[in-house]
Order: sequence, then structure tokens, then C-alpha cells
Amino acid sequence: MAQIEHAALWTSDLEQAREFYETYFGAEAGTRYRNEKKDFTSYFLSFDSGARLELMPTSDLEEASASEGTELEGYDHLALSVGSEAEVDRRTRTLRRDGYEVVGEPRRTGDGYYESVVLDPDGNRVEITV
Repeated sequence: MAQIEHAALWTSDLEQAREFYETYFGAEAGTRYRNEKKDFTSYFLSFDSGARLELMPTSDLEEASASEGTELEGYDHLALSVGSEAEVDRRTRTLRRDGYEVVGEPRRTGDGYYESVVLDPDGNRVEITV
């Protein structure tokens, strides 16, 4: 039986991305990994659930166009559960106040989820759900 071990995101600013997931979603960063030979650096972020997210910087990124209604092939979003509808609402308000773009207001979807969608510092969609 297979299970997802971790997901990884490219970022244009490693420290900014780390701070975003730590500040707003309680992720805990492991030791910053550095491979001098390959000029590669990354963080593994751990969440209370056991899920992990790897953040990797690169200067070869094209800016994503992830505005509401725009669909891109491949990666679509990262869904993070925050425990309650009230917490979805609270975090959405906090992220908006702190200058992050909310591209999907809190709502109940057709498949029963209560969620909102914000963009992380690199424009990746983050679905905040119960």
C-alpha cells in the first residue's frame, strides 16, 4: 500500500515561504538542508497531522497565474485542515488583513467542504478547510 510521504513546492523566496506556512498554519521547519555541490537548499515542514511539505528555492521559476477561474495543468492546490468553519473564517480574515490575496471566499462547496482559497507568497493556491 502506498501513501504520500510529502509534497514539494518550488519557491522564489525560501525564508518567506517557510514563514508563511509556519505563521498561518503551524508548520514546523526542520533544519535547513544545503547541498553545496548541487547548489540546492530546502526545508521540510512538518504539520501536527504528520503531513510534510518540502520547500525548494529556484531562480528558474515562471510566475504562476493562479487567480480565481484560471486552471493550470498539474498542481492545483494544497488543502490544509484547520478544524472548524470558524477557524476557516478567522484565518481567511487574518491572511487578507496581512496582505495575502483571497481568491475564494469562505463557502460550502457542492461536495460538502467548507473552505476558502488564498494565494501563498509564490501564488500557489492554499485551500483552507475544516
